Amino acid sequence: MYCLQWLIPVLLLPKPVNPALLYNHMMFVVLYLTGFFIERKPCTICSLVFLVALGLICYSGYDTCPFWGKCSSQGGDGEICESENAY
Repeated sequence: MYCLQWLIPVLLLPKPVNPALLYNHMMFVVLYLTGFFIERKPCTICSLVFLVALGLICYSGYDTCPFWGKCSSQGGDGEICESENAY
């Protein structure tokens, strides 16, 4: 379970508010996880616990998944990211 201390903080990274940085955030998470799994080769139990936690987070809401955000294009002005917690 030692390897979970390197995997769990990835789930706690806040997503950027700026829509231009969503792609960079997603690529950072994907490349970090790929490099971690290739270099450290975590045990099966740690991998399953992390994948189940990631699946539950992504299943609970589209906006909470660390791999994608809910953005929409608005004419020629660019993208606007919507959040469920908007005031």
